[in-house]
Amino acid sequence: MFRSLFWLPVLALLLSGCSTSPFGGGESGHDYRAEGKASYYGAKHHGKRTASGERFNQHALTAAHRTLPFGTRVKVTNLNNDRSVVVRINDRGPHIRGRIIDLSREAADRLGMLRAGVVRVRVESLD
Repeated sequence: MFRSLFWLPVLALLLSGCSTSPFGGGESGHDYRAEGKASYYGAKHHGKRTASGERFNQHALTAAHRTLPFGTRVKVTNLNNDRSVVVRINDRGPHIRGRIIDLSREAADRLGMLRAGVVRVRVESLD
């Protein structure tokens, strides 16, 4: 009995960490704002199914995010050159530690980050 009671607070703490975002937006995506690293994906994934079920189009303005709901529109700003683009979340990722969003190749091009590959960005929900 003691053993099962010991794990209850630990389990509660772990589950509470999954239900909200530390940026104030929670799972709903409202008022989401974060800064961190962005990367992009393109030809290798072009035409494959995304987590939302649609096919990935490297020429569309879409992105992958770990928790924001599919369909959420976010403004992504490259903090190196102040260029911005609005993308729609349609996939899950990025799957590399330290990155907050994976952009389509088209979005990366508009942000001027194709050569760098990874840049610091600000992500703000619009919905």
